[in-house]
Amino acid sequence: QVQLVESGGGLVQAGGSLRLSCAASGRTFSTYAMGWFRQAPGKEREFVATISRSALDTRYADSVKGRFTISRDNVKNTVYLQMNSLKPEDTAVYYCAAAGSYYLTTVGHQYDYWGQGTQVTVSS
Repeated sequence: QVQLVESGGGLVQAGGSLRLSCAASGRTFSTYAMGWFRQAPGKEREFVATISRSALDTRYADSVKGRFTISRDNVKNTVYLQMNSLKPEDTAVYYCAAAGSYYLTTVGHQYDYWGQGTQVTVSS
């Protein structure tokens, strides 16, 4: 069992930056691929970024490529999402998730555990 707790969300102006953190419980964090997803009001949840267990590989949604960076610290059991050049369309609840059966995946239903989410609001 893995418990995930996100933090770092908030209100920021367009063009600004935020860094989200997701702290995981348990001693098996390094065996999970980790991902970030987001859901805006009235929209379906969408993939944002994912990172492999050893952090050797990452994948990003086209909409955030070049602006967001996912990273992880397997000693601190934490995954991060650095978000730069934020746009109003980045406004959403951001969720981190852990996938135990895949090296790297962009598919939501392939993740086993989810956090409660953190709100990110970007004003224009």
